[in-house]
Formats: sequence, C-alpha cells, structure tokens
Amino acid sequence: MGSWLFLFLVGLFLAASVSGVGSRNVTYDGRSLIIDGQHKILFSGSIHYPRSTPQMWPSLIAKAKAGGLDVIETLVFWNLHEPQPEQFDFSGQRDIVRFIKEIQAQGLYACIRIGPFIQGEWSYGGLPFWLHDIPGIVYRSDNEPFKYQMKKFVSKIVNMMKAEKLYASQGGPIILSQIENEYGMVEAAFRDKGPPYLRWAAEMAVGLQTGVPWVMCKQNNAPDPVINACNGRRCGETFPGPNSPNKPAIWTENWTSFYQVYGDEPDIRSAEDIAFHVALFIAKKGSYVNYYMYHGGTNFGRTAAAYVLTSYYDQAPLDEYGLFRQPKWGHLKELHAAIKLCLNPMLSGVYTTMALGKSQEAFVYRGNSVDCAAFLVNNDTRKTVVVTFQDSLYELPPKSISILPDCKTVAFNTAKVSTQYNTRAVETSKKLDSILKWEEYKETIPTFEDTSLRANMLLEHMNTTKDKSDYLWYTFRFQNDFSDAEYVLNVTSSAHVLHAFVNGSFVGSTHGSFKTKTPILESKITLNKGTNYISLLSGTVGLPDSGAYLERRVAGINTVRVKGEHEIKDFTRYSWGYQVGLLGEKLQVYTDSGSNKVKWNTYGSSTHQRLTWYRTLFDAPAGKDPVTLNLESMGKGEAWINGQSIGRYWVSFLTPKGIPSQTRYNVPRSFLKRTDNLLVILEEENGYPLGISIDTISITKVCGHVSESHLPPVISWQGQNKTEHNNSKKHHGRRPKVQLQCPPGRNISRILFASYGNPTGDCENYAIGSCHSFTSLPTIEEACMGKRICTIPVWSKKFGNDPCPGIPKTLLVDAQCT
Repeated sequence: MGSWLFLFLVGLFLAASVSGVGSRNVTYDGRSLIIDGQHKILFSGSIHYPRSTPQMWPSLIAKAKAGGLDVIETLVFWNLHEPQPEQFDFSGQRDIVRFIKEIQAQGLYACIRIGPFIQGEWSYGGLPFWLHDIPGIVYRSDNEPFKYQMKKFVSKIVNMMKAEKLYASQGGPIILSQIENEYGMVEAAFRDKGPPYLRWAAEMAVGLQTGVPWVMCKQNNAPDPVINACNGRRCGETFPGPNSPNKPAIWTENWTSFYQVYGDEPDIRSAEDIAFHVALFIAKKGSYVNYYMYHGGTNFGRTAAAYVLTSYYDQAPLDEYGLFRQPKWGHLKELHAAIKLCLNPMLSGVYTTMALGKSQEAFVYRGNSVDCAAFLVNNDTRKTVVVTFQDSLYELPPKSISILPDCKTVAFNTAKVSTQYNTRAVETSKKLDSILKWEEYKETIPTFEDTSLRANMLLEHMNTTKDKSDYLWYTFRFQNDFSDAEYVLNVTSSAHVLHAFVNGSFVGSTHGSFKTKTPILESKITLNKGTNYISLLSGTVGLPDSGAYLERRVAGINTVRVKGEHEIKDFTRYSWGYQVGLLGEKLQVYTDSGSNKVKWNTYGSSTHQRLTWYRTLFDAPAGKDPVTLNLESMGKGEAWINGQSIGRYWVSFLTPKGIPSQTRYNVPRSFLKRTDNLLVILEEENGYPLGISIDTISITKVCGHVSESHLPPVISWQGQNKTEHNNSKKHHGRRPKVQLQCPPGRNISRILFASYGNPTGDCENYAIGSCHSFTSLPTIEEACMGKRICTIPVWSKKFGNDPCPGIPKTLLVDAQCT
C-alpha cells in the first residue's frame, strides 16, 4: 500500500472515530463514491456564494434540489477572504460557513474546491495580489514561499470546516474537496518544478485529514489517493478515465454555457446537448457530474477577471437572478429522474456494450433477473435511425440517447424536450430621466505637479496599483518651443483601456479586447508654446486569471512618443508622476458619507468631461421580482447602490452583431432600502444618465410544445412502473403532456396561442398549420385559465376528436402569466 493511500485511510479512520453520532463514512472505488457503504451516482451544481447574496442562497439551493441535484459545489475565493496578509473576512457574501450550513439544512451534500488557485473567471484566479510582493515567489510551482502561503490558507479553510463539523466524517455535508485547479494545463511550463509541486499539493491536502476524498480536475496524473476528474463540455467523449482502476469517473465542470467577455456574443448551449453528454458520461460508468454553472450569478465590484462580464453564466439552469432558465432546468430534472430509475442495475449489475449500427451503440447494465437498464446512443448528428435492441425497435433522433430503466421501455430521450419554455420579461419601474434629480462631479485630471509618486521610467500598472483600483494615472510635463504646433501622440500599452488628456483636455481613447491585448493610441494633438502637461489614464477591466507564471503578467503603458514636424520625442525614459486610482474612489463618493466630501453640481451645468461621477436617489420597486439597473444609455464605468458596487459596465463595447454585451445589471433586493436609495455612477466616456431606468425582471410567458412522439414525464414512470416493470398495459397508459407552470404569485391569465394538430414553428415563433382542432383554444382555456399549474395530454380525445387522422399530432400552447 502506498504511503499516501495509507495516510488517507488512517485519516478516514481517525476522523470517523472522533466525529461521534451522525458521521458519514465517505470512500470510493472504481465504480463511484461510497457514502455509508452505499455506492452513489450524484448530480451536482456550482453555486458560488459570493456571486449571489445570503438572502438568495436558500432559494437557489432549494431550486437546485428540486431540479434533482444531490450536491452543491463552490469554489473558495482566497483573495476575497484574505485581502491582506493575516486579515481575514468571512462576513456577508463571504460567509462560506453559512452557505455550507444552508446546503446541509436542505439535505444536500457539498463539494468545496479550495484550489486555492481557482481561475473561475475571477480576478487573479482567486490569488490575493499581495503574494506578488513576496520575494522569490513563483505561483503554483515547487517554490517554498508559495507553498508556505498556500498551505497556510488551505489549512485555514479546512480547520474552519472542521471546527463547524461540516465534513461528512463529522456529520456534515461536505463529501469532496478539491486541491489545485486544472494544473495539467500548465504543469509542463514549470518544467522540473511542476511534478514535485503536484505531488506536494496532493500530499499536503491528504495530510489535513478531512475524512473525505480529494479531487484534482484536468489532472490525468493526479497522485494517489487523489481522484483525477474531467472538465469540459464532452467528458463522455474526451475523458481518458480514472488513472487508477480503484478511482471513480468524476466530471467536476460540465459547462452549461460558457463565460462571456466584453465584445463577444453569448455562447448558448442547448438543453439537448447538455443532456446528451451527461447521459453518455453516466452510460460509460461515470458516477458524478457537476454543472458549471448551475447558477452563475454576478461578479460584483471588481471581482471579474480580465474582460469578463459582470453577469456570469446567465444561461445556466438558474439565471443570474435565480429564475428558472427553461427548458434547461426542467429537461435536466427529467434526465436526473430517468437516470435514478436505473440505479440498482447500474451500481450493482454487470456492464456490457454492443454496437447497434455504424454510429449507434448500447450501454447495458444487468443485475438480477429483474434489474436491467440500457442507454441507446445515436451519435449521428443528422439522421434519425431505427435500431434493434433485444428484439424490439427503437427510434433514436439525431445525436440523442434513450434511457430504458427496464431495458424495454424508453423513459427519457435527450433530444425530446417535453419541459416548458419560458420567457423573461422586463418591466420599467422608474425612469431616472429628470434632469433635476441628477447631480454630477467631475473627476480631477491630475498633472505632474499633483503627484507624489515619481519615477524616471514607466511603471508596471498592476504592481503599482496593488489591485486597489482599476486605474493608474501616468503624468509628465515637457517644454515645447513652437507655438500652435500640431503633433501626434503615440502610446503603446498593455492596458485594457487608455484615455489621454493634454493640458486637461481629452484627446483620445482606445482599448484592447480579450484576444487583442496591446492597444495602440495615436491621436493628433495641439501643444502650447512652453510647458505642456500630458496625463494618461491606464485602466484594467479585471486582472488575468489563468496561465503559468501569473506573477509575471504585466499591464500599463509601454512607450510614449510625441511626433512633430521637427522631431520625435520619446518620453518612455523620462520623469513621470503617478496617481493610483481616481480621486472620487479615494474619497468614496459612492457612499453616503463620502459623497458629502465633494461639491456636486446640477447635471449639465458645465461642459461635459470624460470621467464624471453622477448621483441620484430612487425608491425600490414594489413587489419581490428581481431588480436591474438598465445602463443602455451609458458607456463604460462602474455603478454603486447604497455604497455597494454592482460591478463594472461596458455598454459601449459592442459585439460583432453591433449590440452591447450587457446592458442590465443585477441589483439584489438586499442592497436596497424602501426609499431614497443612493445610485452613483462613474462614467469614463460619454454616457447619458437620463436614459437610465430601474427595471424588474420576471417570467411572464410559459410555453409547451409537445408531440405524440414525445415521452411522458418521468414522474409518470415512477408512479406507474415502480413495482411492475413488465406490465405493458401500464406503459401504454403513459402519455406525453404539455405542462405549464407560472412562477409563484402568478397565474395563467391569457392563452396567447393554442393549437392541437400540426402547428408550425416553435415557442418563439409559431402559426397554425394545415391540421388544427378548432377546440384547441377553449379546451386549453378550460384546463388552464386562472391556474398556476396545468397539464394537458397530447391526446385526440382531450380535444373531442381527431382533426386530421393519419397525421402525427402536436400540441403547442403559449400562455401569459400575471
């Protein structure tokens, strides 16, 4: 037995022996995690505690549980908890203990991915920037200064969890922990310093004796006993498998869409595609799937990584506001239910595979004479095929998997969505268009004389700001011997955004992108004869979050030249003055107390200037619907509500389709008072605050689109076939159904469209087809009007008769929720 495995088993024994009543024994083998002696197939979802609020946590976790999840996974954010050495913060949104206890209260398991490097589209990958100043440090390497700090933080988190008895070995919900994150992507870059660090990280983690297993994702050589796990969209196809026959197949990040950066279009992943790859992974003996993200939430403040939107994974099963994203949430719920019908044969039966065609195969689990489950896979992306399995014919849509919990009857197909679709609507609560209610404060453009930090060179941005601000002013002065001369200011930089001022006047701006990181500014300028002042504002939009040697990454201005008719002056090596951050930031003008430290003027009372602060007051919208700030009329900057930053905005950065990446910004209800909420906006460009509005978000429409070839809800299998798998009459009694459900507090108030026959289109664009029952609307109205939930079978008898015999029927219903 290896020394680490021995240490791991000893840790399990010790934790179990001291935990007392209620402790759980969590181990694993080549099939799955084993909890209290029972093998488990588990579905997990990522919900990150700081990307929502404590007031939202109970609802988010409850909705995840209702969606069929067993586990809630979260990253642990080092730079959030230890912003300065030995200064820890676990308050408010940082209260990981409260978050884990809420998971426990709702009867779910937890997985904490400590890292402590997490990437996660989080600024600096979760590492605190003060690490940068430790002499000789090299992050994520066999480097003593880094290992010392890393072990200290990981131990801090583990000991905190132990003190609260949150590990399963103590009776708590935590059944898995992760150390490091996707190190396999950078290990080779560290050469001979990579493998020793990897081994050290594993040994250090196991030595903390949590009593539960540790995992490493995207780490195919994870040292025993740490489990290697897969990240990606297609782990059923790409994962090489556990690196030991004694480890289970685990998928730690199944991307439900993809994070978005400013200037890019959203990357939307369909419910059908997610379900296919989950079913395939499980069919191939996978036992744990975590959705990343199940709820993405919001990158409040300055927490987003470089160029990453404030809205995070809004296309997840639970959207940014915690509303159901349908049909994704419901389709995956059905998938989980179907797979759980197969647990007995899957966890104890004999596993076999067989070819059903050129691109078709079956994965079969046989237990005793009764227990049998099968996954029939069609990998053809274009054609529906009919396959023969156990002397029966099965039709498989393109790129789909049918799940047969009894090896006879299909309970679920990944391509057939029976779940409702919903539409998210926006209602304007308050237009902030009164010129009398806005005030403005112009940010001071500093000159060389205003600065106290000086250097005869261009300083690197991040090492100068220490992540205290997005902004760093570079200023210098010089003599010009020619009157009214025209010049060109040329600046190369690795800043994300750059604004240039000459003698206090704005002369030009430029910015990079996620893919093009070296913007060049070249602007015509007019200089005075005599002394001239040039002020350059370098801005970052989040710090980098990935890659080897993160401590070596740079930002800021690289070269500065002024080109004229007579000469080219290079100011790269020159006397420079620096100011970290903006004066408004230093004075905290976004807070009640700080805003009184400066003189605010009536909106529009003087000539517009880039870099202007705006403030106003507003009342909270009535009701409980999520609140958003509509910043469509603004350019780039940051917004605060009652002193709390709701994040950066960059509306002026358009996608290739010519639209902003994000215009609406989440305002949690817990940030608001009933009246007189202080809204402060920092606008870097030419935004128009009178176009801002306070809006609410809600689900106002629900739609079902189900045909005769769709499957009945999985719950009908559970109700009718739980004890009699072989009763074919009960199978025939199951029918596909349109199921509509309005959000709590709303009922179906109007049927916008109803057609039983062959309606054309889908839930976004529909019309009556050549076959249509004239009783469609009255039948649906009778079944649904005034109700929050209604169910209508796709069945001719429900509509009186068959409107067109011989033609396959479909029911499409679109309803208004009020």
